[in-house]
Amino acid sequence: MMYTGLVSITFRKLSPQEIIALVAKTGLDGIEWGGDLHVPHGNIERAREVYKMTADAGLKVAAYGSYYHVGCEEQEGISFRGVLDTAVELKAPTIRVWAGNRSSQEADGDWWEKVVNETSRISEMARGTGITISFEYHPSTLTDTAESTLRLIKTVKRDNIASYWQPTFDLDFKRQIEGLKQVLPWIGNTHVFWWDRNKIQPLADGMDTWKKYIEVIRTAKGDRFCMVEFVRNDDPDQFLKDAVALKQIVL
Repeated sequence: MMYTGLVSITFRKLSPQEIIALVAKTGLDGIEWGGDLHVPHGNIERAREVYKMTADAGLKVAAYGSYYHVGCEEQEGISFRGVLDTAVELKAPTIRVWAGNRSSQEADGDWWEKVVNETSRISEMARGTGITISFEYHPSTLTDTAESTLRLIKTVKRDNIASYWQPTFDLDFKRQIEGLKQVLPWIGNTHVFWWDRNKIQPLADGMDTWKKYIEVIRTAKGDRFCMVEFVRNDDPDQFLKDAVALKQIVL
């Protein structure tokens, strides 16, 4: 089943209470809570509070959007144990992580090996909690292309690893679809936005294209969230309009 939602870091200036009220107003299903501000890594009490507020509003926790870069724990000072404990209290079904901090083209064999080994370690830690690990599909990481994403997932060989998906700014529609189909067997949640003329535009402007993306995603097994991530001018009123468009695209 496909659910709808919002990525909380879309509105970094809003409090969790304000974000929950905004999402509840739209009729979307849930929220991916960000680990950099709204539910900080290791802040167990905040995680409990935000989970309760989310559930009391009739919303789901879609994911814990951590800023944990695999292979960079010592360098960045973010412990995966702290991230995992926070996600458990938040009752998040998956933790979004970043596949290192360098692009697949820049990474050498040693770096690939380190990220693979660290992914195996954190996936094993998460296994006992029932929480999955989801890679962000993002530039400047080892999951910056469909090919490199497949290479990493297939090398790790863990059944609790997934990949988010979102359009890549520098690819045309044909190549976007080709890449989407490549990662489809491992696809988790999707970040939804419309980027045109080098800036974020109303989601309604990209509705026809997004319906084609969702048509492909819908064929994947399992449940997942499709969530608004960026909003033009960071405007809550624009989000209300984008939420209407999202429901028309997904439902």
